[in-house]
Amino acid sequence: MVTAIMVGVIWVIQLAHYPAFFFIDKLKYLNFQKFHMNRISIIVIPIMLLEIITGIIYLFYFYQLDDIYFLISFIFLIIIWISTAIFFTRIHQSLLNGFDRVEISKLVRYNWHRTILWTVRLILLSVTTLNHL
Repeated sequence: MVTAIMVGVIWVIQLAHYPAFFFIDKLKYLNFQKFHMNRISIIVIPIMLLEIITGIIYLFYFYQLDDIYFLISFIFLIIIWISTAIFFTRIHQSLLNGFDRVEISKLVRYNWHRTILWTVRLILLSVTTLNHL
């Protein structure tokens, strides 16, 4: 359930929100970036934390060795967290200096990786759930 919410959020961000960064008035961009980071954090941080916590709980208490779909999906989640920490935090911090077309392009391009990983993760978790019914 938490992953499904995050998949919805990441697709909206990827298809609508991040590309909209190109259209923000350059004189207002700094305020926009601060607003974006504050508001998106309110949505994304609790969901991502809940997702990693429930993933860890499942891994330690319910995981079965033959559940390769869950294991792959959990590895995808770790990759998502690492890429968020390494790449996305840096890009957003860079954009706090103002509008930068190159950095925004990186944001949109790199975010496709997270979008695909989260989507495939949801599919894998769905298969895992169906296998346990």
